[in-house]
Amino acid sequence: MAIDFDIPAEAKAIRETVRAWVQDECIPAEKRLVAGEDYKTVLGELRTKARARGLWCPFIPKEYGGMGLGPLANALVQMELGESYLGALSMNTQGPDDATMLTLLEHGTPFQKEKYLKPLLNGEKRICYSMTEKAAGADATGMQTRAVKDGNENYILNGEKWFSSAASVADIAVVMAKTDPDAPRHRQFSTFIVELPNPGYRIVRDIGTMAAEGPLSHVLGGGHSEVEIKDLVVPAENLLGGEGNGFAMGQHRLAYGRLRHGMHNVAMAQRALDLATAHVTSRSTFGKPLDERQGVQWMLADCASELYMARLMLMHIAYKAERGMDLRQENSIAKVFLAHMVHKVVDTAIQLHGALGYSTDTPLARWYTHIRSQRLVDGPDEVHRWTVGRNVIKAFKEHGTTASAAGGDLL
Repeated sequence: MAIDFDIPAEAKAIRETVRAWVQDECIPAEKRLVAGEDYKTVLGELRTKARARGLWCPFIPKEYGGMGLGPLANALVQMELGESYLGALSMNTQGPDDATMLTLLEHGTPFQKEKYLKPLLNGEKRICYSMTEKAAGADATGMQTRAVKDGNENYILNGEKWFSSAASVADIAVVMAKTDPDAPRHRQFSTFIVELPNPGYRIVRDIGTMAAEGPLSHVLGGGHSEVEIKDLVVPAENLLGGEGNGFAMGQHRLAYGRLRHGMHNVAMAQRALDLATAHVTSRSTFGKPLDERQGVQWMLADCASELYMARLMLMHIAYKAERGMDLRQENSIAKVFLAHMVHKVVDTAIQLHGALGYSTDTPLARWYTHIRSQRLVDGPDEVHRWTVGRNVIKAFKEHGTTASAAGGDLL
Protein backbone atom coordinates (compact mmCIF):
# COMPACT_ATOMS: atom_id res chain seq x y z
CA MET A 1 0.00 0.00 0.00
CA ALA A 2 1.38 3.42 -0.95
CA ILE A 3 0.46 7.08 -0.88
CA ASP A 4 -0.37 8.17 -4.40
CA PHE A 5 1.51 11.30 -5.49
CA ASP A 6 0.59 10.85 -9.14
CA ILE A 7 -0.76 13.98 -10.78
CA PRO A 8 -3.67 13.36 -13.19
CA ALA A 9 -2.62 13.35 -16.83
CA GLU A 10 -4.84 16.29 -17.74
CA ALA A 11 -3.31 18.42 -14.94
CA LYS A 12 0.20 17.52 -16.11
CA ALA A 13 -0.74 18.50 -19.66
CA ILE A 14 -2.06 21.87 -18.52
CA ARG A 15 1.08 22.49 -16.49
CA GLU A 16 3.29 21.74 -19.49
CA THR A 17 1.21 24.02 -21.71
CA VAL A 18 1.45 26.90 -19.23
CA ARG A 19 5.15 26.28 -18.64
CA ALA A 20 5.77 26.61 -22.38
CA TRP A 21 3.52 29.67 -22.50
CA VAL A 22 5.54 31.46 -19.83
CA GLN A 23 8.92 30.55 -21.31
CA ASP A 24 8.03 31.12 -24.97
CA GLU A 25 5.70 34.10 -24.71
CA CYS A 26 5.73 35.89 -21.35
CA ILE A 27 9.46 36.10 -20.65
CA PRO A 28 10.24 37.34 -24.20
CA ALA A 29 7.44 39.91 -23.77
CA GLU A 30 9.19 41.15 -20.61
CA LYS A 31 12.20 42.00 -22.76
CA ARG A 32 9.99 43.96 -25.17
CA LEU A 33 8.73 46.09 -22.27
CA VAL A 34 12.25 46.69 -20.99
CA ALA A 35 13.19 47.77 -24.51
CA GLY A 36 10.49 50.45 -24.33
CA GLU A 37 7.50 48.97 -26.15
CA ASP A 38 4.01 50.08 -25.06
CA TYR A 39 2.70 48.09 -22.09
CA LYS A 40 -0.93 47.98 -23.23
CA THR A 41 0.05 46.82 -26.70
CA VAL A 42 2.31 44.05 -25.43
CA LEU A 43 -0.19 42.83 -22.81
CA GLY A 44 -3.06 43.08 -25.28
CA GLU A 45 -1.22 40.85 -27.74
CA LEU A 46 -0.38 38.36 -24.99
CA ARG A 47 -3.96 38.20 -23.77
CA THR A 48 -5.33 37.72 -27.27
CA LYS A 49 -2.96 34.78 -27.79
CA ALA A 50 -3.76 33.34 -24.36
CA ARG A 51 -7.52 33.39 -24.91
CA ALA A 52 -7.14 31.86 -28.36
CA ARG A 53 -5.28 28.96 -26.74
CA GLY A 54 -7.84 28.55 -23.97
CA LEU A 55 -5.50 29.94 -21.30
CA TRP A 56 -7.80 32.28 -19.41
CA CYS A 57 -8.97 32.64 -15.78
CA PRO A 58 -7.70 29.20 -14.67
CA PHE A 59 -9.83 28.84 -11.52
CA ILE A 60 -13.06 30.28 -12.95
CA PRO A 61 -15.78 27.75 -13.97
CA LYS A 62 -16.10 27.07 -17.67
CA GLU A 63 -19.66 28.41 -17.75
CA TYR A 64 -18.22 31.80 -16.82
CA GLY A 65 -15.51 31.66 -19.48
CA GLY A 66 -12.65 30.26 -17.41
CA MET A 67 -10.66 27.03 -17.56
CA GLY A 68 -12.58 25.45 -14.67
CA LEU A 69 -9.47 24.11 -12.93
CA GLY A 70 -9.69 22.60 -9.48
CA PRO A 71 -7.29 23.52 -6.65
CA LEU A 72 -4.56 21.05 -7.68
CA ALA A 73 -4.43 21.96 -11.37
CA ASN A 74 -4.67 25.66 -10.54
CA ALA A 75 -1.78 25.35 -8.08
CA LEU A 76 0.34 23.72 -10.78
CA VAL A 77 -0.53 26.52 -13.20
CA GLN A 78 0.18 29.31 -10.71
CA MET A 79 3.55 27.75 -9.84
CA GLU A 80 4.50 28.30 -13.47
CA LEU A 81 2.96 31.74 -14.02
CA GLY A 82 4.97 33.36 -11.23
CA GLU A 83 8.21 32.96 -13.20
CA SER A 84 7.23 36.06 -15.19
CA TYR A 85 5.65 39.27 -13.96
CA LEU A 86 3.47 39.08 -17.08
CA GLY A 87 2.44 35.47 -16.45
CA ALA A 88 -0.63 35.98 -14.30
CA LEU A 89 -1.62 39.16 -16.14
CA SER A 90 -1.49 37.36 -19.48
CA MET A 91 -4.14 34.88 -18.32
CA ASN A 92 -6.22 37.34 -16.27
CA THR A 93 -5.39 35.64 -12.99
CA GLN A 94 -3.47 38.48 -11.32
CA GLY A 95 -3.95 39.67 -7.79
CA PRO A 96 -5.84 41.34 -6.27
CA ASP A 97 -8.41 40.80 -9.04
CA ASP A 98 -8.40 37.00 -8.86
CA ALA A 99 -9.54 36.58 -5.25
CA THR A 100 -12.10 39.36 -5.64
CA MET A 101 -13.52 37.65 -8.73
CA LEU A 102 -14.01 34.56 -6.57
CA THR A 103 -15.88 36.64 -3.97
CA LEU A 104 -18.21 38.06 -6.61
CA LEU A 105 -18.68 34.63 -8.12
CA GLU A 106 -19.71 33.10 -4.81
CA HIS A 107 -21.61 35.96 -3.19
CA GLY A 108 -22.72 38.29 -5.99
CA THR A 109 -26.34 38.73 -7.02
CA PRO A 110 -27.29 38.04 -10.67
CA PHE A 111 -27.27 41.81 -11.22
CA GLN A 112 -23.81 42.19 -9.68
CA LYS A 113 -22.39 39.30 -11.67
CA GLU A 114 -23.69 40.72 -14.94
CA LYS A 115 -22.63 44.31 -14.31
CA TYR A 116 -19.36 43.88 -12.41
CA LEU A 117 -18.08 40.31 -12.63
CA LYS A 118 -18.57 39.84 -16.37
CA PRO A 119 -16.24 42.67 -17.49
CA LEU A 120 -13.64 41.48 -14.97
CA LEU A 121 -13.73 37.98 -16.37
CA ASN A 122 -13.43 39.36 -19.89
CA GLY A 123 -10.33 41.31 -18.90
CA GLU A 124 -12.04 44.60 -19.71
CA LYS A 125 -11.80 46.01 -16.19
CA ARG A 126 -9.74 45.65 -13.03
CA ILE A 127 -10.85 45.62 -9.40
CA CYS A 128 -9.25 46.44 -6.05
CA TYR A 129 -10.10 45.46 -2.49
CA SER A 130 -10.19 48.22 0.14
CA MET A 131 -10.10 46.71 3.63
CA THR A 132 -6.85 47.68 5.38
CA GLU A 133 -6.71 50.87 7.45
CA LYS A 134 -3.87 52.63 9.27
CA ALA A 135 -5.73 52.50 12.58
CA ALA A 136 -6.45 48.78 12.32
CA GLY A 137 -3.36 47.31 10.63
CA ALA A 138 -3.40 43.51 10.85
CA ASP A 139 -6.59 43.53 12.94
CA ALA A 140 -9.32 43.87 10.34
CA THR A 141 -11.98 44.10 13.07
CA GLY A 142 -10.44 47.41 14.15
CA MET A 143 -11.40 49.25 10.96
CA GLN A 144 -13.28 52.51 11.46
CA THR A 145 -14.78 53.26 8.02
CA ARG A 146 -18.53 53.52 8.56
CA ALA A 147 -21.47 52.81 6.25
CA VAL A 148 -24.80 54.32 7.25
CA LYS A 149 -28.00 53.51 5.42
CA ASP A 150 -29.77 56.52 3.95
CA GLY A 151 -33.36 55.33 3.70
CA ASN A 152 -33.73 52.20 1.57
CA GLU A 153 -31.86 53.30 -1.54
CA ASN A 154 -28.28 54.05 -0.53
CA TYR A 155 -25.46 53.65 1.97
CA ILE A 156 -23.20 56.58 2.82
CA LEU A 157 -19.57 55.64 3.54
CA ASN A 158 -16.96 57.72 5.38
CA GLY A 159 -13.46 56.81 6.47
CA GLU A 160 -10.02 56.02 5.08
CA LYS A 161 -8.21 53.07 3.54
CA TRP A 162 -4.53 52.24 3.40
CA PHE A 163 -2.55 50.03 1.01
CA SER A 164 -5.46 49.38 -1.35
CA SER A 165 -3.41 47.48 -3.92
CA ALA A 166 -4.13 48.27 -7.58
CA ALA A 167 -6.61 51.03 -6.69
CA SER A 168 -4.93 53.49 -9.05
CA VAL A 169 -5.56 51.21 -12.06
CA ALA A 170 -8.93 49.82 -10.91
CA ASP A 171 -12.31 50.45 -12.48
CA ILE A 172 -14.15 48.94 -9.52
CA ALA A 173 -13.44 48.85 -5.78
CA VAL A 174 -14.79 46.46 -3.19
CA VAL A 175 -14.90 48.39 0.09
CA MET A 176 -15.41 46.96 3.58
CA ALA A 177 -17.07 49.20 6.16
CA LYS A 178 -18.70 48.94 9.57
CA THR A 179 -22.50 48.80 9.32
CA ASP A 180 -23.44 47.68 12.85
CA PRO A 181 -21.04 48.66 15.67
CA ASP A 182 -23.27 46.89 18.22
CA ALA A 183 -23.15 43.48 16.53
CA PRO A 184 -20.67 40.74 17.56
CA ARG A 185 -17.15 41.73 16.52
CA HIS A 186 -17.01 39.62 13.34
CA ARG A 187 -20.54 40.59 12.26
CA GLN A 188 -20.10 44.35 12.32
CA PHE A 189 -18.84 44.73 8.76
CA SER A 190 -20.30 44.68 5.27
CA THR A 191 -18.84 44.89 1.78
CA PHE A 192 -19.82 47.28 -1.00
CA ILE A 193 -19.12 47.47 -4.74
CA VAL A 194 -18.02 50.95 -5.87
CA GLU A 195 -17.65 52.07 -9.48
CA LEU A 196 -14.52 54.14 -10.12
CA PRO A 197 -13.66 56.91 -10.55
CA ASN A 198 -15.96 58.31 -7.86
CA PRO A 199 -15.66 61.67 -6.07
CA GLY A 200 -16.36 59.95 -2.75
CA TYR A 201 -13.43 57.57 -3.24
CA ARG A 202 -10.37 59.76 -3.58
CA ILE A 203 -6.89 58.33 -4.05
CA VAL A 204 -4.66 60.55 -1.93
CA ARG A 205 -1.44 58.99 -3.20
CA ASP A 206 0.29 55.80 -4.20
CA ILE A 207 2.40 54.96 -1.17
CA GLY A 208 6.09 54.70 -1.90
CA THR A 209 7.69 51.45 -0.77
CA MET A 210 11.15 49.91 -0.55
CA ALA A 211 10.41 47.91 -3.71
CA ALA A 212 12.31 49.03 -6.78
CA GLU A 213 9.85 51.28 -8.60
CA GLY A 214 9.57 52.52 -12.13
CA PRO A 215 6.92 53.44 -14.70
CA LEU A 216 6.14 49.78 -15.34
CA SER A 217 5.78 48.73 -11.71
CA HIS A 218 2.82 51.04 -11.17
CA VAL A 219 1.12 50.06 -14.40
CA LEU A 220 1.59 46.35 -13.77
CA GLY A 221 0.57 46.28 -10.12
CA GLY A 222 -1.24 49.54 -9.70
CA GLY A 223 0.74 50.50 -6.62
CA HIS A 224 -0.64 50.62 -3.08
CA SER A 225 -2.98 53.54 -2.53
CA GLU A 226 -3.97 55.66 0.42
CA VAL A 227 -7.67 56.44 -0.06
CA GLU A 228 -9.99 59.02 1.46
CA ILE A 229 -13.64 57.96 1.57
CA LYS A 230 -15.90 60.95 2.10
CA ASP A 231 -19.69 60.92 1.73
CA LEU A 232 -19.38 58.04 -0.73
CA VAL A 233 -22.87 57.12 -1.95
CA VAL A 234 -23.32 53.43 -2.73
CA PRO A 235 -26.65 52.07 -4.02
CA ALA A 236 -28.15 49.40 -1.76
CA GLU A 237 -28.09 47.01 -4.73
CA ASN A 238 -24.28 47.16 -4.54
CA LEU A 239 -24.17 45.60 -1.07
CA LEU A 240 -22.24 42.36 -1.58
CA GLY A 241 -23.21 39.23 0.33
CA GLY A 242 -25.64 40.85 2.77
CA GLU A 243 -25.09 42.97 5.87
CA GLY A 244 -22.74 41.61 8.48
CA ASN A 245 -20.94 39.18 6.18
CA GLY A 246 -18.05 41.41 5.16
CA PHE A 247 -15.45 39.98 7.54
CA ALA A 248 -16.20 36.34 6.71
CA MET A 249 -16.06 37.05 2.96
CA GLY A 250 -12.82 38.94 3.43
CA GLN A 251 -11.14 36.05 5.23
CA HIS A 252 -12.25 33.61 2.53
CA ARG A 253 -10.85 35.92 -0.10
CA LEU A 254 -7.55 36.41 1.73
CA ALA A 255 -7.15 32.65 2.15
CA TYR A 256 -6.86 32.24 -1.62
CA GLY A 257 -4.64 35.31 -1.91
CA ARG A 258 -2.16 33.86 0.59
CA LEU A 259 -1.92 30.66 -1.40
CA ARG A 260 -1.57 32.48 -4.71
CA HIS A 261 1.30 34.53 -3.31
CA GLY A 262 2.92 31.30 -2.18
CA MET A 263 2.46 29.63 -5.56
CA HIS A 264 4.02 32.60 -7.33
CA ASN A 265 6.83 32.63 -4.76
CA VAL A 266 7.69 29.05 -5.71
CA ALA A 267 7.86 30.05 -9.37
CA MET A 268 10.01 33.10 -8.65
CA ALA A 269 12.35 31.06 -6.46
CA GLN A 270 12.65 28.42 -9.17
CA ARG A 271 13.60 31.00 -11.77
CA ALA A 272 16.08 32.56 -9.33
CA LEU A 273 17.69 29.16 -8.70
CA ASP A 274 17.86 28.52 -12.45
CA LEU A 275 19.53 31.89 -13.01
CA ALA A 276 22.02 31.23 -10.24
CA THR A 277 22.87 27.75 -11.51
CA ALA A 278 23.27 28.99 -15.07
CA HIS A 279 25.66 31.65 -13.78
CA VAL A 280 27.87 29.38 -11.66
CA THR A 281 28.10 26.74 -14.40
CA SER A 282 29.51 29.33 -16.80
CA ARG A 283 32.07 30.96 -14.50
CA SER A 284 35.54 30.14 -13.22
CA THR A 285 37.38 31.65 -10.26
CA PHE A 286 41.02 31.21 -9.33
CA GLY A 287 41.48 28.65 -12.09
CA LYS A 288 38.57 26.41 -11.12
CA PRO A 289 34.95 26.20 -12.38
CA LEU A 290 32.66 27.89 -9.87
CA ASP A 291 30.19 25.03 -9.87
CA GLU A 292 32.86 22.61 -8.62
CA ARG A 293 33.30 24.47 -5.35
CA GLN A 294 31.69 22.70 -2.42
CA GLY A 295 30.47 25.92 -0.81
CA VAL A 296 28.56 26.83 -3.98
CA GLN A 297 27.05 23.35 -4.17
CA TRP A 298 25.88 23.62 -0.56
CA MET A 299 24.19 26.95 -1.32
CA LEU A 300 22.36 25.40 -4.28
CA ALA A 301 21.42 22.39 -2.15
CA ASP A 302 19.84 24.60 0.51
CA CYS A 303 17.75 26.36 -2.14
CA ALA A 304 16.65 23.06 -3.67
CA SER A 305 15.60 21.82 -0.21
CA GLU A 306 13.53 24.95 0.42
CA LEU A 307 11.78 24.58 -2.93
CA TYR A 308 11.06 20.91 -2.30
CA MET A 309 9.41 21.64 1.04
CA ALA A 310 7.46 24.53 -0.47
CA ARG A 311 6.07 22.39 -3.28
CA LEU A 312 5.05 19.63 -0.88
CA MET A 313 3.21 22.12 1.31
CA LEU A 314 1.25 23.53 -1.61
CA MET A 315 0.45 20.10 -3.03
CA HIS A 316 -0.88 18.93 0.33
CA ILE A 317 -3.00 22.07 0.71
CA ALA A 318 -4.33 21.57 -2.81
CA TYR A 319 -5.16 17.96 -1.91
CA LYS A 320 -7.17 19.13 1.11
CA ALA A 321 -8.87 21.85 -0.92
CA GLU A 322 -9.90 19.32 -3.58
CA ARG A 323 -11.72 17.38 -0.85
CA GLY A 324 -13.26 20.35 0.94
CA MET A 325 -11.18 19.73 4.07
CA ASP A 326 -10.22 22.34 6.67
CA LEU A 327 -6.86 23.78 5.63
CA ARG A 328 -6.62 26.89 7.79
CA GLN A 329 -3.71 25.64 9.90
CA GLU A 330 -1.72 24.51 6.86
CA ASN A 331 -2.54 27.76 5.07
CA SER A 332 -1.02 29.86 7.86
CA ILE A 333 2.04 27.61 8.19
CA ALA A 334 2.65 27.69 4.44
CA LYS A 335 2.06 31.44 4.17
CA VAL A 336 4.90 32.17 6.59
CA PHE A 337 7.24 29.47 5.26
CA LEU A 338 6.82 30.43 1.60
CA ALA A 339 7.48 34.12 2.28
CA HIS A 340 10.78 33.25 3.95
CA MET A 341 11.63 30.60 1.37
CA VAL A 342 11.49 32.97 -1.60
CA HIS A 343 13.55 35.55 0.27
CA LYS A 344 16.25 32.99 1.08
CA VAL A 345 16.46 31.62 -2.46
CA VAL A 346 16.54 35.01 -4.17
CA ASP A 347 19.09 36.27 -1.64
CA THR A 348 21.29 33.24 -2.33
CA ALA A 349 20.94 33.76 -6.09
CA ILE A 350 22.11 37.36 -5.67
CA GLN A 351 25.10 36.18 -3.64
CA LEU A 352 26.07 33.62 -6.27
CA HIS A 353 25.87 36.28 -8.99
CA GLY A 354 28.20 38.59 -7.06
CA ALA A 355 28.10 42.24 -8.11
CA LEU A 356 25.97 41.30 -11.12
CA GLY A 357 23.23 40.13 -8.75
CA TYR A 358 23.35 43.44 -6.89
CA SER A 359 22.93 45.32 -10.16
CA THR A 360 19.70 45.73 -12.08
CA ASP A 361 21.05 43.83 -15.08
CA THR A 362 19.18 40.74 -13.82
CA PRO A 363 15.68 40.71 -12.28
CA LEU A 364 17.05 39.51 -8.92
CA ALA A 365 17.58 42.91 -7.29
CA ARG A 366 14.07 44.02 -8.20
CA TRP A 367 12.59 40.79 -6.88
CA TYR A 368 14.56 41.12 -3.66
CA THR A 369 13.06 44.50 -2.78
CA HIS A 370 9.59 43.35 -3.78
CA ILE A 371 9.41 40.07 -1.86
CA ARG A 372 10.05 41.65 1.54
CA SER A 373 6.36 42.54 1.47
CA GLN A 374 5.43 38.84 1.53
CA ARG A 375 6.03 38.75 5.30
CA LEU A 376 3.48 41.54 5.74
CA VAL A 377 0.71 41.24 3.16
CA ASP A 378 -2.42 39.15 3.87
CA GLY A 379 -1.49 38.98 7.53
CA PRO A 380 2.03 39.49 8.95
CA ASP A 381 4.14 36.54 10.06
CA GLU A 382 3.45 37.21 13.71
CA VAL A 383 -0.33 36.97 13.37
CA HIS A 384 -0.12 33.66 11.50
CA ARG A 385 2.43 32.24 13.95
CA TRP A 386 0.17 33.32 16.82
CA THR A 387 -2.75 31.50 15.20
CA VAL A 388 -0.68 28.37 14.51
CA GLY A 389 0.65 28.35 18.06
CA ARG A 390 -2.82 28.62 19.56
CA ASN A 391 -3.93 25.69 17.43
CA VAL A 392 -0.98 23.63 18.65
CA ILE A 393 -2.04 24.22 22.25
CA LYS A 394 -5.69 23.52 21.37
CA ALA A 395 -4.77 20.22 19.72
CA PHE A 396 -2.78 19.08 22.76
CA LYS A 397 -5.59 19.95 25.17
CA GLU A 398 -8.13 18.08 23.04
CA HIS A 399 -6.09 15.03 21.99
CA GLY A 400 -3.09 14.81 24.28
CA THR A 401 -0.78 15.35 21.28
CA THR A 402 0.04 18.26 19.00
CA ALA A 403 0.28 16.03 15.91
CA SER A 404 -2.93 17.15 14.23
CA ALA A 405 -1.71 20.79 14.29
CA ALA A 406 1.75 19.88 12.99
CA GLY A 407 1.11 17.82 9.88
CA GLY A 408 0.39 14.60 11.72
CA ASP A 409 -2.92 14.30 9.90
CA LEU A 410 -1.47 14.73 6.40
CA LEU A 411 -4.20 12.81 4.67
